[in-house]
Amino acid sequence: MNNMHQELRVLDMNLLLVFDAIYRHRRINMAAGELATSPSALSHALSRLRTTLGDELFVRQGSHMQPTARAHVIAPGLSAALNAMSESLRSANVFRPENSTQTFRFAVTDYTAAVFFPALVTRLQQTAPGISVKAIYSTGHDSLEDLVTGKVDFAIGFQTPEMSHHSQLGVIEGFRDDYMVAVSSRHPRITDNLTLEQFLAEGHVVVNPWNEARGTIDQELEKLNIRRRTVVELPSLLSAPAIVANSELITTLPERAMATLFSSEALTCFKVPFSVPAYALNVYFHNARSVTPGHYWMRERIQELMNALNHQAAT
Repeated sequence: MNNMHQELRVLDMNLLLVFDAIYRHRRINMAAGELATSPSALSHALSRLRTTLGDELFVRQGSHMQPTARAHVIAPGLSAALNAMSESLRSANVFRPENSTQTFRFAVTDYTAAVFFPALVTRLQQTAPGISVKAIYSTGHDSLEDLVTGKVDFAIGFQTPEMSHHSQLGVIEGFRDDYMVAVSSRHPRITDNLTLEQFLAEGHVVVNPWNEARGTIDQELEKLNIRRRTVVELPSLLSAPAIVANSELITTLPERAMATLFSSEALTCFKVPFSVPAYALNVYFHNARSVTPGHYWMRERIQELMNALNHQAAT
């Protein structure tokens, strides 16, 4: 007896779409909206799937549906299979960027959106005006899960151990950016230069969008057996310029952030007075999900943009 695909024979294949939608959205009403059905019909379909697979699959917690351990095991392979089937059905289609209305979703921080998105949108408007991009703010851990579950197509950020060691992720290496220290142009103690002693004597505004225990700057200071005094910690860098410009606090950020968001009149920038590796901005994607002609096209545009930004920095 041929047992190939035996598990699939007892399944209504539409139920796999139900599972995938609930897993990605974690909400019945949002999954129902995506599948153009009612929440009650979706709940009924989920009940059938639970019976077929002999597992709860999703447990309600408030308004969210939290996956069970078995659902987490099923999800990556199922999602990849659905994407592969969709691509097979669309394989005869040729991607024409000038006519496309596809939406690409990016996991970003406000910094990566500020230094990357303006140039990307400019290029898209010139070559593919119908394409839209959607930015979703998330932490490093969320970005990894969002890529695996298909919530986003690309994640923009620095390299983390979770990202670099994940076998299913591809990476487009981006530009490198030196860190700089910004102080108020009216700072009473820091004027012509910045020494390590001055750096450590001042209070610091620390921007921590990834919610790390210790960022790059503090890790490098730890190697020197010294610590800085954090006065303000922010999840976003947007308010950092105003805080620094109107106080005696200082902040250390990638140079492009300074040039993009900081007023040159209100702030003065200095080189970091100790050795620190450059900030590296990369773009990550999920190999199993990035198989459509549109995704290949977008990856090529991102690589071209990164090359241009690197060349710009070099000159």
